[in-house]
Amino acid sequence: MSKMKVSSHLITWRDDFLLGLKEASNLGYQACETFTHIALQYEDRLDEFRDLLGHHGFTLSALYGGGRFSDKALQQEVIEYNTRVAKFLVANGSDRIVFGPKGPRTEGGTTLDELKVAAQTINEAAKRCYDLGVKACVHPHLGTEIQNENELDAIMEMTDPKYVFFCPDTAHLYKAGMDPVEIMRRYKDRIAYVHLKDVTPEEVDIEKFPILSGTEALPIFCELGLGPVDFPKVVQFLQEIDYEGWLTVEIDKSTSTPLQSLTICRDYVEQKLGIPIRFKS
Repeated sequence: MSKMKVSSHLITWRDDFLLGLKEASNLGYQACETFTHIALQYEDRLDEFRDLLGHHGFTLSALYGGGRFSDKALQQEVIEYNTRVAKFLVANGSDRIVFGPKGPRTEGGTTLDELKVAAQTINEAAKRCYDLGVKACVHPHLGTEIQNENELDAIMEMTDPKYVFFCPDTAHLYKAGMDPVEIMRRYKDRIAYVHLKDVTPEEVDIEKFPILSGTEALPIFCELGLGPVDFPKVVQFLQEIDYEGWLTVEIDKSTSTPLQSLTICRDYVEQKLGIPIRFKS
């Protein structure tokens, strides 16, 4: 049996946190990541937040922190914000924070000087999180200062592996022209959290997509198994390195309903990847 644990990102429900908890729980998911701005609304009501998670049988897998790392003027603000998020995570039994970079991108790509500032900020923020018992995981993201392979490589090279870890997002890596498994192999010793996400293919077999209306443009990302990302290869690699952490299923926007989209993802993970989500008591 796989040692990996599956979490559901409640992003698909947008700001309807309570409905997301209810429906994801009904699908059998037992851990979640949610929007950080929603979680921090409970910063002074920690018991209420814990009760909500407990009522639905959830563990909090992580929260998305990060910021505009390459802006020297924002350095202290970014460090303090991520420290704040890390404290909230610790209070709720979680030990992973995703360091998501922000845009806009510099024309021609993030410069070396910008990357040096970003690495300095990431190092200091990650050390603060680490000292609290939380691992900070860099997450390359389309349209931000850390998008392309050379930018990721520079950040990983210039940051301290003792404090700075890696969160590969299969879709963002793929869409930026990278082979997710190749990148994961390169940074295998620093992987501490994973986002499982698929990319809407260029040519869509519309019958396979849970679409309510054919008039809307399809989103960039889609349900697991409907796009080109080779998830069996991803999971095989993670098993080879004995990864025992979270795999968080993420789909930003559903073309039908969040419930239907996360059902498709759940069934794919269980049936095609062989990783149980619904555990029998």
